Amino acid sequence: MDTIEGMRTFVAVVSERSFSGAANRLDKSPQLVSKYIAQLETRLGIRLLNRSTRRLSTTEAGQAYYERCQVLLADLDELESAVRDMAVRARGTLRINAPVSFGVLHLARAIAEYQRGQPEVSIDLTLNDRVVDIISEGYDLAIRIGSLQESALVARPLAPVRMVVCGAPDYLLARGIPAKPKDLEAHDCLGYAYWSEASHWHFERDGTVHSVNTGGRFCANNGDVLRAAALAGAGLILQPTFIVGDDIRAGRLRAVLADYKLKTLQVYAVYPHRQYLSAKVRTFVDFLAYYFGSPPYWDAPVF
Repeated sequence: MDTIEGMRTFVAVVSERSFSGAANRLDKSPQLVSKYIAQLETRLGIRLLNRSTRRLSTTEAGQAYYERCQVLLADLDELESAVRDMAVRARGTLRINAPVSFGVLHLARAIAEYQRGQPEVSIDLTLNDRVVDIISEGYDLAIRIGSLQESALVARPLAPVRMVVCGAPDYLLARGIPAKPKDLEAHDCLGYAYWSEASHWHFERDGTVHSVNTGGRFCANNGDVLRAAALAGAGLILQPTFIVGDDIRAGRLRAVLADYKLKTLQVYAVYPHRQYLSAKVRTFVDFLAYYFGSPPYWDAPVF
């Protein structure tokens, strides 16, 4: 018998004023009810009930225990009901971690739209470009882009991310348009510091992989910074369409080497458990998959 079970049994006995009445109420045998009360008194080291053949009453300690048990059990039932409700009703604070550029360009708008349909959910969004430990750092979920390391976390793909090499028209006019990957060796290629192969770009065409050691005088740990540098004519960048797509469509940047394939990445929602997923996490992840679309809205034609 655990403590809660003992408390519930004791409250039932006092409320029904008999062991048999409590047994009927709890769907237990009278013998088991009597055993639970005896164990409870032994554990507490004090008599809780006065028993006779004609009546049952509480001792002074028993009455005090009964009154406190009623309050505690009512609070516990209310707590359990509220927690169960969170599994089916989106409410509470949702703590999210996401990459800086993606968060600024796309996640903020998605959150605003989500909250219009989920008024009981508050969002606490943290942006950085490091891989956080979502469990130890207290996040409900993280948005990650690229290849994921093996872990016990659940990773749900939300949308593909295409990569593109591009530069400002003035830069390409001055330095020439590369016709093949090897031509990049003669260009200033700006590197993304968080990629392990920031200066090694890989292309594929007709089943052949072309790897190029790129070089430039500038690298940064943020895609928006690289975009700004490219717009200023500093060189060529390899960035996702969710950062540079609008600039390419508007003519501010120009995509090159369009007949070569680049690795397609993924946007993932990463969270600790698939089972017993809270409604706030489940509804938000489902919403993001719908909001981004298939193909995602940022992947409109850029060539």
